[in-house]
Amino acid sequence: MFVLAGLTAFVLTFTLALVALWLFPKLGLMDRPQQYGLTRASIPYYGGLVMVLAFALCILLFVPWSPQLLGVLLGLGLIVVVSFLDDMFTVHPLIRLGVQSFAAVLVALSGVGIRSITNPFGGVFLLDQLQFNFLGQPVLILSLIFTVIWIVFVVNSMNFFDGIPGLLSGVSFIASLVLFLLSLRTGHIIDQTQLMYLSIILVGICGAFVLFDFPIPKILMGDTGSMFLGFLLAVSAIFAGGKIATVLIVLGIPLLDAIWSTLRRVLAGQSPFRGDLNHFHHRLLRAGFSQRQVVLLLIGVSAVFGFITLFLQTYGKMLTIGAIIFAMLLMSLLLFFRHGSRSRY
Repeated sequence: MFVLAGLTAFVLTFTLALVALWLFPKLGLMDRPQQYGLTRASIPYYGGLVMVLAFALCILLFVPWSPQLLGVLLGLGLIVVVSFLDDMFTVHPLIRLGVQSFAAVLVALSGVGIRSITNPFGGVFLLDQLQFNFLGQPVLILSLIFTVIWIVFVVNSMNFFDGIPGLLSGVSFIASLVLFLLSLRTGHIIDQTQLMYLSIILVGICGAFVLFDFPIPKILMGDTGSMFLGFLLAVSAIFAGGKIATVLIVLGIPLLDAIWSTLRRVLAGQSPFRGDLNHFHHRLLRAGFSQRQVVLLLIGVSAVFGFITLFLQTYGKMLTIGAIIFAMLLMSLLLFFRHGSRSRY
């Protein structure tokens, strides 16, 4: 059934994308390249709606129902609505952040959250010390806080990373595939069925969308698509047991890039949500790499580190995260010394 769910997600996304290519120009759902100084013709935008619709249909067809799934879908609905409005009209960053936080709270209140943090040197840090009752159910305060921070962080990191067509859909495909393979392992204490369905559906959706997104973009996902993917990947990492370290490794480049970009903007006295062309992938473009080379390079790095995690325990994953940080710092320094006078990273 998992293979069928993935294939169904692929076929639905592919078919809906073809429909969107025909329908969106008639509805005026096109991008605005002139706002970014681009001279190319407009292409269909709001491709995230294709992903959302394919996902919703697959959920109805395949995924067993549960209160946890309901909380995830309610939160996802809020994310999709505010992201679509942002694509259409531009929503104030603080409103987006508030909606994202509330969506994450809904997920946590449904029972999906970070309950503990593994110590790589042994043992775990439990997050159950403080709690209160909500509708007769205990709510772990520290768990709630960590869950909201995690989801909001990943959602915005993936949105920041959506700077080159094909990059986000490709990296999300790898991350979803790694999560699916990890959930197939035996010996899990928590039932992985829903996570396996969620991740394989995402594999099918991203696998189909990347065909329209790369190497020549025919449709763009917009914030609706990038935040949809970010939300589901963040939730998948905590849906059935802690897989945060795995996602940190697979999405290491976009997550670290988001941290650095936020710090850089704040130190420069700018809004951390103000977009610019100084992300890591932009630096690679200015270093002389083509868009296709950048996309293939970063997807390849994510794939290598992602599949390595399938064979690592917690301590090994921490070392891998350290290796990714070191590698990004090294590449950033090389780019700076080579092109520092022409750009600010």
